[in-house]
This record gives sequence, structure tokens and C-alpha cells, in this order.
Amino acid sequence: MDKANEKEVVVAIVGAGPSGLSAAACLNRLGVANVVLEREDCSASLWRRRSYDRLKLHLAKQFCELPHMPFPSNSPTFVPRNQFVEYLDNYQSYFEIKPHYRRAVETTSYDDRIGKWRIVARNMGSGEQEVYVAEFLVVASGENSEGVMPGG
Repeated sequence: MDKANEKEVVVAIVGAGPSGLSAAACLNRLGVANVVLEREDCSASLWRRRSYDRLKLHLAKQFCELPHMPFPSNSPTFVPRNQFVEYLDNYQSYFEIKPHYRRAVETTSYDDRIGKWRIVARNMGSGEQEVYVAEFLVVASGENSEGVMPGG
């Protein structure tokens, strides 16, 4: 791919679940440029699409809230799935997190020459390959994803 088409960013975050959203929110608060790449067409897809309706957080809410935003005080101790998804949506909106959806990361490699990560993602909508060059790489693809160690 032509270097002119590479997108430079300080931090690339792979995954828009709770961990990826948390990382992006903290970076946004500090004014650190970041991009969130998400394979699905929504954030927190595990909670939205792969969880049953009656599911609740199995830990009390104070142990599950994301950085810099507590659950509303009127939330039950064990937050139901639909309220957790609403909380995540509010979190994403409040911290102005705008994931790039339908981006399947194909390769990551660290370039010792320039001291940066090179992330190649497939835009699943257009089929085009996108290249991101970042000083830091955060892998927040979730505990239920297929494990792959970034290349070095």
C-alpha cells in the first residue's frame, strides 16, 4: 500500500468492547489521538448479540463500572444486560469515542526502524485494506476472541 494512504495515530486500539472503550476514554480525556478498530458493526457485540436477555453482571456494579463514569445511583447492584449496554452507549457518547466499525485486523507488526506499529485492517464494507501506523498498540479484542500474538 502507498505510504500516502497510511493513517498516523498515537494509539491504535483493537476492539470496541468495554476494555477498548475504557482505553479510548482515558486517552481522550488526556487528549491523546487514538483510533478504535472493531471487527463487528457495533461496540460491545458480545453484550448486544451473544448474551441472553436475562443476563446480569455477576459482580456488583461498583466492580464493573468503567473509568471516570460510575453507574447511575439508581442502578441495581447486579446490572442487567440491557442496562449495561445502555451504560456502554452513554459512556461511548460522553467520551466521544467513534470506533471504526467493520475493520478486521489482518496483521500487526512492529517496525524497529521507525519505532512504530503497523496495523493492516480490512474494511469489511468496501473490501479495501487500510494501514494504521501507531506509536502504541492496545489489543482489547476480548477474552472470547481467538488468541493471536502481535508480530514483532
